[in-house]
Amino acid sequence: MITVFLVDDHELARRGIAGLLEAEPDIEVIGEAGTAAQARSRILATRPDVAVLDVRLPDGSGIDVCREIRSKDPAIQCLMLTAYDDDEAIYAAVIAGAAGYVLKDIRGAGLVDSVRKVAAGKNLLDPALTAKVIARMRGGAGGDPRLASLSSRERQIMALIADGLTNREIGLRLSLAEKTVKNYVSGLLSKLGLQRRTQAAVLHLETKRAAPTIVT
Repeated sequence: MITVFLVDDHELARRGIAGLLEAEPDIEVIGEAGTAAQARSRILATRPDVAVLDVRLPDGSGIDVCREIRSKDPAIQCLMLTAYDDDEAIYAAVIAGAAGYVLKDIRGAGLVDSVRKVAAGKNLLDPALTAKVIARMRGGAGGDPRLASLSSRERQIMALIADGLTNREIGLRLSLAEKTVKNYVSGLLSKLGLQRRTQAAVLHLETKRAAPTIVT
C-alpha cells in the first residue's frame, strides 16, 4: 500500500485529489494539510511514502517544506503539484530534492501514475531540466536565446515534436489532453516567431547540437 500525504490550501482541490487517489486499491491518503506549518509537523508525524505538495501556500512554499522534510527523512518522496509553469520554482524544486514536478492540468490517471512512480523511487523530473539545473549551478546555462521565453513545459513539448511525435502521442506521453498539447504548440510557435512545427523541431535539434556537454 502506498501512503500519501496531501498539501494544498484549497480544500476542494485536496478533496478531489484525495478522492482520485483513494479510488485506487494500492493507494491510501493518510493525511492532509492546508498550510506549510501544518505540513511540516504532520508529514513527519505520519511518515508517508509520498508527499504531494502544492508549490504556493498561504504561509510559505511547498518547496521549502520539501527541503525540510527531505533533510529530516530522505525516505519521504516529494511530488510538487502546481498550476504554474514557473522555471524558477522548478529549479528550486530540483535543488530541494523533489522527485517530480507536475502541473495541475495533468490528467487524473497521469497523477496516479506519477504517485506510483515516485513511490517506487523513480525521478520524474525531465533529464533535460536536471541538466539545465546542473549547468546553472556551474555558472552558465547556454543555449539559443530564442528559447528563453519558453516555459519548461513548452520546451518539453518542443523536444517531443523534434522526436516526431504527434499532438496525440505527446498527450499520451505527458498525460495531457490533445487540445491542451495543441494550445502549448500554438503558444511556443508564437513565442518563437515560427509558423510550422517542423521549424520548431529544426530549432530544437540545432540548439541541442550547439549545447555544451555536461559531465556529472
